[in-house]
Amino acid sequence: MVSAESPENRLLLSIVELGGYPDFKPLYESLGYQVLQVTTVRKALALLKTNQPDVIVAEFNFQSDFRDRTSSLESLLAVIQRTGHGCVIVFYDKEQAHQLVRLTDAYPLIAATLPFPVASSDIQKAILNE
Repeated sequence: MVSAESPENRLLLSIVELGGYPDFKPLYESLGYQVLQVTTVRKALALLKTNQPDVIVAEFNFQSDFRDRTSSLESLLAVIQRTGHGCVIVFYDKEQAHQLVRLTDAYPLIAATLPFPVASSDIQKAILNE
């Protein structure tokens, strides 16, 4: 989903909690996005108070110790759903796919889910909504 705004105004929020994959910031920038990168969902929630990203890229990390949700990503999605801003792309471990379905069913704003290992071409397609 490409913003109708001029390229210099497009913002992408990248949330890298666990990482272990390549830094995709150069790819995001090559697609014309200014990139904000944080390491926790809590920091992302703080950024959303003053920024409205066009694209949000985050990891799904299932946390079985949560009673009422599947992961901290769920909190972020609830905020994004209320504000109506941003297309969300989620990276996930294939072993957690059955848990991710609960999230995608509850939050249709998730534009794409990409299993690890994530390919740059898949990210580009998801961002451009091909």
